[in-house]
Amino acid sequence: MSLHQPQQGAPLLDFARALDFAAHKHIDQRRKGVRAEPYVNHLSEVALLVAEATEGKDSVSVIAALLHDTLEDTDASYEEIERLFGEEVVRVVAETTDDKRMSKAERKQHQIDAAPTASNRAKLVKLADKVSNLRSMAASPPADWPLSRKIEYFEWAFAVVKGLRGVNPRLETLFDRAYHDGLAELRGEGV
Repeated sequence: MSLHQPQQGAPLLDFARALDFAAHKHIDQRRKGVRAEPYVNHLSEVALLVAEATEGKDSVSVIAALLHDTLEDTDASYEEIERLFGEEVVRVVAETTDDKRMSKAERKQHQIDAAPTASNRAKLVKLADKVSNLRSMAASPPADWPLSRKIEYFEWAFAVVKGLRGVNPRLETLFDRAYHDGLAELRGEGV
């Protein structure tokens, strides 16, 4: 077995390899917010949310959470992720990846349309991703986004999550809190 092949019964090793892979692939990327956090912070938060939601019992979903943006935002390939992390992981990563050949508006609508029919693992990752994104938008929004665009993002995330509901009550509660508290913060209403 290659040093980089997923190892049955070694989820901690697979997790560490996925974290290392994601950190290297996203090494020069920063979040869009005013704090410009390293992008890996987002990936680790999404993975943590999924790990907590599954009580640490679904390493495939947690690893996919770490890698969920690699196909979309880096030079990583489907084949590379499959070879390094296995077929189950790459399927979830592919299912949570936006098709950059579509316009931004088409990609956003596709996320809304595809949410109800996504696999449970993809729903977990997408839901955790939206929680993380809303938290980030409230705490460190892009400086050049007007309030209307920030609110529009919250409303779009809400529409996506509508189709993800029923997969994990804990993540849904966290999303609802991030949505309501984030909108209140953006509007200067406090929480």
